[in-house]
This record gives sequence, C-alpha cells and structure tokens, in this order.
Amino acid sequence: MWQQIIVGVIVAAALLHACTKYLPAAWRRRVVHALSRRGFDQDKLAKLFKTQSSCGDGCGSCGSCDTPAPPSPPDIPGARRVIKLHVQR
Repeated sequence: MWQQIIVGVIVAAALLHACTKYLPAAWRRRVVHALSRRGFDQDKLAKLFKTQSSCGDGCGSCGSCDTPAPPSPPDIPGARRVIKLHVQR
C-alpha cells in the first residue's frame, strides 16, 4: 500500500517537473492563469512555471509591450564583428 502511494507521489512530481520545463510558454501561462483563478497564489505559480505573473489574464501588466526593441548597430563598416577562421591543412 505505501509503495503505491510513494510511487504515485514520485510520478506526480515527475509530471510537474516535465510540465514546468517542457511545455510551451503559452501553455504554461494558461496553466498559471487557470490555477490562479481557482485560488492558488499566482506569484508562486509564475515562479514555479517560469513565467511572469499577471500574463494571460488581460490586465496588460506583464510588460511585454512596454519594453522597446534594442537599437540596431549603425551601418559603419568597422562596427560589425568579424569572425576570422584559420584553416589548418
């Protein structure tokens, strides 16, 4: 009896780990949002599932649209990085 309970706990922990690591980011946000609506702490869930809290509920506070794109480097020929390859024969 105890062996089956312990195996069940181990399988549940492995499933949780696989969900937090290998699910697409959009699915993880949906899981966090669904569980937070059912009374779980959204900040802890967001940290566990490696997402930002408040994403997915439509409040607009996730900050995804507030950050500007990084400036592109100028078109100066010396500003580009060149990787030199040395061929050994």
